[in-house]
Amino acid sequence: MDILLVASAFNSLSQRVYAELSDEGHRVDVVLASHGAEAVRTAVRETSPELIIAPMLKTALPEDVWRAHTCLVVHPGPPGDRGPSSLDWAIAEDAPQWGVTVLQAEAAMDAGDVWASESFPIAPVGKSDLYRNEASDAAAAAVRLAVQRYAEGSFKPQPQSDPSVRVVWRDFFRQEQRRIDWENDDTETVLRKLRGADSQPGVLDELLGHEVFLHGGHPEDRLRGHPGELLATRAGAVCRATRDGAVWIPELRPRKNSGDPAPFRRPAASVLADFSAPRLPEIAAPLDLPPGRNTWADIRYRQHGDTGFLTFSFPGGATSTVHCRRLLAAYRYALTRPTRVLVLGGSRDFFSNGIHLNVIESAADPAGESWSNLNAMDDLVEAVLRTTDRLVVAALGGNAAAGGVMLALAADQVWCRTGTVLNPHYRRMGLYGSEFWTYTLPRRVGTETARRLTAEALPVSATTAAQLGMVNRVVPTSAQEFAAEVENLATALADDPDLERQITAKATTRRTDEEQRPLTDYRRAELARMRAIFFDPHAPYHALRSAFVRKLPSGSARPLSPVDEPVAGGDR
Repeated sequence: MDILLVASAFNSLSQRVYAELSDEGHRVDVVLASHGAEAVRTAVRETSPELIIAPMLKTALPEDVWRAHTCLVVHPGPPGDRGPSSLDWAIAEDAPQWGVTVLQAEAAMDAGDVWASESFPIAPVGKSDLYRNEASDAAAAAVRLAVQRYAEGSFKPQPQSDPSVRVVWRDFFRQEQRRIDWENDDTETVLRKLRGADSQPGVLDELLGHEVFLHGGHPEDRLRGHPGELLATRAGAVCRATRDGAVWIPELRPRKNSGDPAPFRRPAASVLADFSAPRLPEIAAPLDLPPGRNTWADIRYRQHGDTGFLTFSFPGGATSTVHCRRLLAAYRYALTRPTRVLVLGGSRDFFSNGIHLNVIESAADPAGESWSNLNAMDDLVEAVLRTTDRLVVAALGGNAAAGGVMLALAADQVWCRTGTVLNPHYRRMGLYGSEFWTYTLPRRVGTETARRLTAEALPVSATTAAQLGMVNRVVPTSAQEFAAEVENLATALADDPDLERQITAKATTRRTDEEQRPLTDYRRAELARMRAIFFDPHAPYHALRSAFVRKLPSGSARPLSPVDEPVAGGDR
C-alpha cells in the first residue's frame, strides 16, 4: 500500500512507524506538517497515497486533504480522550494505565471514528521516556492494526458517539499547573511535576533571580536543606531541596527574553555558572551504588557472577565530551573486574545519539568543542574495539543514532529491544562521521549496504537491523522488563561452554584486522574529513546544528523524505 506520513516532526514515533510500515512492505513517504499546509497538499498530489497517517501532529490537517482522503491520526490518549496535552494529564493525575487511539481525521479535534486503540501501563519515568517506550509500543501496534483493517476493507470504525465511549476534554496543560511550590510540595509531587515536563516544555521556575525551565527530575536520599535551596552538583546536574527531601535536576533552559536567540536545554550546572551562582559542592556518586541507595547517577557498574553491567543514561541520549571521558573511565574500571562478559548499556530508553549538539552550540568555540567531543567519542569506541579478553555486549533498550550506533557496533554482540530504531548515519547533520564507522559498519553489513545506509540516511527498525547483520539479537520485551531480560541472557552467555572459544576467536580476528589495516588508520582518515567540516564556518553542519538544538525548522517547505529532517545528538 502507498502510505503518506504527515508529521509535525520526524521524531521517535514517526521514525518507528515509518520503519515498521516499511518492514511490512508498504511504500511510505513523509512530509513535515511544520512546512505548511501547502507542502502537505503538494505531497498528497505527488504521492497519491492510498492512506494518510499522522503519527505526531501539532497542527490540524488541511480540510481539503482529510475530506478527500482517509486520514488516520494517532492520539496519545484512550478512546474518548480529547485535547492537546493528554499524556501530561495522565502523568499529573498519576493514572496507572493510559492508551493510544488511531482515529479518523474530521473537523473536531480527536473526535473522529476509532480505527484501533491500545492501552499501556504508565511507568514511573519522564514523559519523553514514556512516550518513546510504552506509548510508542502501543501506538505502533495500533497503527499496524489500523492499517491492516483498512487494507482488508471490511472493518467499520467505531464512532466516539457510541454510549460505551466516555468523552473527556482536557485543556492544554499550562505552566501554572506545573509550577512547583517548594515550601509545600513533597518530593513525590515535585518529581511528578518534573517528570511530566522533562523534555518539553520543562517546568518554569526561578533560580538566582533568573526565570528558567527545569528539565528532568530524580530522587535524592541523603542531601537535605531548606525547601528550594540549591545543595550540590553532580555530573552537570544540580540537587535542590524539597520540604521532605531533595531532587536532582539534570538540565535547565533559560527563559527567552526579548531580542535573545531561542535558548535551549543545557546541563544545569553550566546554566548556573552563567548566572554567577555561588560555588556548590560537587558530590559524586559511587560507580557501584550500595544496596538501599536511592540517588541519581548517570553511570553505574554492578557485577553478577562472571558478568559485569555498565549502564549509562544521558538526557536525550546526547553524549558530551565530559560524558565520554567519564564513561571511558568507568569502562576501564569495568575491565579491571574479573568478568568474562561485559554488558554496555542495558537500561531503558536511549542508548546513545552521539555527540552532544546542545553543549557544542553553547560553547565559546563550537568547532573546537565539536572536535573535542568527537575525539572523546572515538577514544571510547576504540577502547571497546580493543577489548579482547572478554565478550562485550551492547544492550539497546531504546533508540540510537549516528556515533551512538557505532558505539554499539564496536561491541561483539548487539542486542536491541523490539521497537528500537537505529539511525546508522550522519548525513542529515551535514557530517561524514567518525567513531570507526568505516570499519565497524562494513564488517557487519558489507561495503555496499554500509554505503546505502549512510547515503539514504533512513531509520532502520531493530528487525531490519538484525536481518542486515547490524544486530545479533532482538529482545521481545517491554521497556520495564528489558534490564532483567538482558541480565538473564548475559548470565546464560557467561555460562556458555563455547564462551572461551568465542573470546579467543575475537582476539584472533582483531589481530588479523589490525595487520590488514590498523584502527589508527581508520580513525585518522575519518577525523581528517570531520575536521574539515568542523572548522569550515560555511559548512552546513553549523546551521543544521543551530536549528536542531533550538527546534527551528530547517529546509524548504516542500514534500520531504526523512533524509531532510536532522536527527542527531538530542531528544528525538
